[in-house]
Amino acid sequence: MRKRYLKRRSLEEARRLLFDRLPMGPLRVESTPAEHALGRVTAAPVTASLSAPHYHGAAMDGIAVRAEDTFGATEFQPRVLEHGAGEGRYVPVDTGSALPHWANAVVMIERVFAIDESRVEVREAAAPWQHVRLVGEDVVATEPILQRGHRVRPPDIGALLAAGVQQVSVAARPRVAILPTGSELVEPGAAAEPGRVIEFNSRMLAAYLQEWGAEPHRLPAVADDLEAIRSRIAGALADHDAVLVIAGSSAGDHDFTLAAVAALAEVIAHGVDVMPGKPAILAVTRDGKPVVGIPGYPVSAVVIAHEFVRRLVARALGVAAAEPERVAAVTPRKIPSRLGLEEIVRVTLGRVGGRLVATPLGRGAGVITTMVKADGILRIPANVEGLNAGEAVQIELLRRREEIESTILASGSHDLSLSLLEDCLKRREPAARISAANVGSIAGLVALGRGEAHLAGCHLLDPASGDYNLADVRRLLPAGAVRVVNLVRRRQGLIVAAGNPRRITRLEDLVRPDVRYVNRQPGAGTRVLLDFRLARLGLSAADVRGYEREEFTHMGVAVAVKSGIADAGLGIQQAAAALGLDFVPIDTEDYDLVLLEEFAAGALGRLLIDTIRSADFAAAVSTLAGYDTSRSGTLKAL
Repeated sequence: MRKRYLKRRSLEEARRLLFDRLPMGPLRVESTPAEHALGRVTAAPVTASLSAPHYHGAAMDGIAVRAEDTFGATEFQPRVLEHGAGEGRYVPVDTGSALPHWANAVVMIERVFAIDESRVEVREAAAPWQHVRLVGEDVVATEPILQRGHRVRPPDIGALLAAGVQQVSVAARPRVAILPTGSELVEPGAAAEPGRVIEFNSRMLAAYLQEWGAEPHRLPAVADDLEAIRSRIAGALADHDAVLVIAGSSAGDHDFTLAAVAALAEVIAHGVDVMPGKPAILAVTRDGKPVVGIPGYPVSAVVIAHEFVRRLVARALGVAAAEPERVAAVTPRKIPSRLGLEEIVRVTLGRVGGRLVATPLGRGAGVITTMVKADGILRIPANVEGLNAGEAVQIELLRRREEIESTILASGSHDLSLSLLEDCLKRREPAARISAANVGSIAGLVALGRGEAHLAGCHLLDPASGDYNLADVRRLLPAGAVRVVNLVRRRQGLIVAAGNPRRITRLEDLVRPDVRYVNRQPGAGTRVLLDFRLARLGLSAADVRGYEREEFTHMGVAVAVKSGIADAGLGIQQAAAALGLDFVPIDTEDYDLVLLEEFAAGALGRLLIDTIRSADFAAAVSTLAGYDTSRSGTLKAL
């Protein structure tokens, strides 16, 4: 029988109930050397042991004098001072030198004119304490330097040491145990047979915990056994401040985390109204230690860690959790969402035409690479059934704003050379990035027309002329709005299994009943090419078994063939080569970049075009099978 979620809570309610049961930190206090205190949180106010500076010192190179001995000095009536101590005299000083007890000013060396070896002229009056750092100018002994709950930064370390503070009382890092569960788990580097899953969630969570200021301890994975899981959690609670249990938190027949946790702690929530991340468990032991059941899907794990564990660590340290920077953006297209769940949508960001455009990434809870690509997250409230195209939204940043301002938003067709182009571009401008949304050539041109991207990758064959891209650009975009620049020429063909066991040698073989095909999505240039070729051969798409099965990238097609889901798919030669598959050539096509004119004329656009024309890019592309850069960077006439 299928179990149900128990005590399902909203995100806000779950947080409140959890934190109401937990003490505010710090949990423990320890002393650490000031010079090693970077990132630590102060457990008490820190006061100066010494005044800084602790003596009157010269602030510049020059001579130490009595200010009154220079009064009345001008260019025409200079004051002459003798080397030595006392009235009417001077001594040379360097920056930082202690000021003689009889002196009260420094004349900078540029304003001192030597008469001979023992006498100098001063041609302007010095004010008392001019160019002198007085005792306590920075801080006076016993004055506060840092308050309680302050996260120590590099300048803080300098101020502490300058004020004679050698040791700092800080909040001890909370010790957090991470327990992966699952009989299917294998360690990174081990052979990953079908049905086995590489255990990486614990490493990822440990890295987050370190970043947030905790001390993570990864425990060996435990199989799906209720008593074994309960015993391991109990052992971890004995010498840790909190325990994270990965996976088994849902309501399936083989999910034992809830029962194991409930035997040891009060369960506050089983199920949180957030997506991804709903199958989470929140519990607290009698002695106030939190136990969090983390969903096994990696993006869900990140969301629950960010929403709860990050705040738990901050509370254990006695500080408020840092809130992310937020920016205003617009959604380029409609984003549907389910009522009743607060949805966390990963987005890429780029500035197009003066506005930040937030483009949603894939929403699967298991696709961890979307977190790698994401620039920020968009929250859709539980009572909102999606967002409309062009709607103003707030984005929580996952990257620095400077990186986002240098992001090139690429839409349209997918090509492997784009990642090589980005690498070559970053050698010239380290802040530059290319963020690609692989939606197909037609959709990419439509995105350009809507101001949703800077450029679109395109390889659309015009059956009437035999040319690529120009006809569709003229049809879909206003005259003068874009430039068309060739990126590469590439070989398209049928990707088939290694050894070509089905003996597929031509397009006509796709209508054989024993051949399963995998297609590209509507609007993709590869699909346009297939439809054109089939029509020219007098073949019907309805006769191609699997024509309706779609992938969004060439590598997706290759993976479908490699895994045995399909026997053939049209794609580029490099995708076949990358997975050790065979390739049947069909055509050589132009893969062009269609750039908004405003972007192409700007500094980043010019740099991109120069990079396309560079020897570095040509050399990088030469490593790909079936590619030609002889026309790369060529501007096509519209």
